[in-house]
Amino acid sequence: MTSPLPDKAADTTAEQPWPVRVLSLKISDYVDRMSQLWVEGQVVQFNPRGGTAFLTLRDPDVDMSLSVSVPMNAVNAMPIPLAQGARVVLQAKPTFWTKRGTLQLEARQIRPVGIGDLLARVEILKRTLAAEGVFDAERKRPIPFLPRRVGLVTGRNSAAEKDVVENARRRWPAVVFEIREVAVQGSSAVTEVVAALRELDALPTVDVIVIARGGGALEELLPFSNEAMIRAVAEARTPVISAIGHDVDQPLLDLGADWRASTPTDAGKKVVPDAARERSTVDGARDRLRRALVRRVESERSGLRALVSRPVMADPVALVRARRQEV
Repeated sequence: MTSPLPDKAADTTAEQPWPVRVLSLKISDYVDRMSQLWVEGQVVQFNPRGGTAFLTLRDPDVDMSLSVSVPMNAVNAMPIPLAQGARVVLQAKPTFWTKRGTLQLEARQIRPVGIGDLLARVEILKRTLAAEGVFDAERKRPIPFLPRRVGLVTGRNSAAEKDVVENARRRWPAVVFEIREVAVQGSSAVTEVVAALRELDALPTVDVIVIARGGGALEELLPFSNEAMIRAVAEARTPVISAIGHDVDQPLLDLGADWRASTPTDAGKKVVPDAARERSTVDGARDRLRRALVRRVESERSGLRALVSRPVMADPVALVRARRQEV
């Protein structure tokens, strides 16, 4: 006679395990008891099929995602077309598919997250980080005068990379770069930039790191106001220069970095000294030193001539002759 299965997971043993079907059904039962909820994320895959759309909803801060199914009539009711990379909030019910052993969300409603909402959240984050002292001037690390190696985190084949590298080499031709090309917009931007930053920060020969990206729409620059990225910059051992967009763009990375460059071109000029100017400074110092040395030698020579020109120096025995008569 077959012994009954344990009622609780804690009661299972190697001799009395649960079959896969029992575990799957219990997980399904637990998930079914969960209520509907609203969840926010970023759409990284969007695949409409007939009356249903299947999408992958990813957390914008960490590498976690969930599969979602949503009726096409809910998608079509959105005020703007749904596209990959969009930030959305949706009402959904978690479900567990026992045959595949997968968890997904069945959405009822889906709404875009507006720019105004995103900017409001950025402002709240700004105040929170400022209250923690993340932006304090006292924690800013000085940019080295002449780094052994410059770390650069930038987009793949980007104009920003060209601007930083060319302007730096124009000023100091021998500068050496350690470049990491990553996504600088979209769903993977935060994780890729943070991973590249940490990789460069671990290299002992990298003395400064530049995070650079050209200009773009406000929503394209939002990854550089992400909390995970700002905290990673604050925790870095190596000084970090922020070079995002144009002078008018001010993501939170500008506040969290050790120095803000108004553009990638500006970063290229800041990261190394101007060789011509430094050479001119050295030449000027050498010239001033030479002139000061000439003046000192001439002064000592004049003093020596004055000393030699004294009568006692012209005829050293004259004083002796004058005193000989007295003796």
